[in-house]
Amino acid sequence: MGTAVFIRVEGVLLRQSVLAAAAYFAANGRGFRERLTRLGQIAITAPIYGLLGQNDRTLANRLLYVSLRNMDEDRILELADEYYNDILKEALLEGGKDLLKQRRREGHRIVLISDGLAQVVVPLIQQLREVDDYICNCLEFRDGVATGRLLEPIVGGYDTACWAERYARQHDLDLSHSFAYATHGPDLLLLAAVGNPCAVNPDFTLRRAARQAEWPIMDYHV
Repeated sequence: MGTAVFIRVEGVLLRQSVLAAAAYFAANGRGFRERLTRLGQIAITAPIYGLLGQNDRTLANRLLYVSLRNMDEDRILELADEYYNDILKEALLEGGKDLLKQRRREGHRIVLISDGLAQVVVPLIQQLREVDDYICNCLEFRDGVATGRLLEPIVGGYDTACWAERYARQHDLDLSHSFAYATHGPDLLLLAAVGNPCAVNPDFTLRRAARQAEWPIMDYHV
């Protein structure tokens, strides 16, 4: 059986949250009225996202991406490309890159997990040559227009652990000898599913749980 390293993108590899990406999309709508409306939705959603992010990150992501409803697919692709080149391309944390390279040298399968949209995540995956596989969120489109809904499976909640377990069975991986690195409280079950968990730049909830479980904690924010 092989082994894998499951890495949460937000917090471990990137400083930027998906909230920042959604705000970028909203701020760059085609017209003033559209930008004003979408930014208003983000302003309302942001505090709710912060609260839900500790307990129900799946619902938080559902609410966040409602702000992209009725945006053209071509426009989303265009803005995703700009966001990657202007912001994400230079935003990778050195500690995260070193961690990824180290685990790759050890021969593990590298799997990234992201709350972000595929249009934003895929260019990042292409930049990180060490990555074998990934899972991220995907918007639903109808006739080339975003509905504001996310397609299943929705990344972000406690069910990420269930996804990792299914992934391990499909690829004949031994989770007891695999690794996971995450930042947020809802990733507790993901970390508990592997034999080598590690909290990286953890929020309050995860830091407290990691200390109680005697898991390693890494802090490398700059």
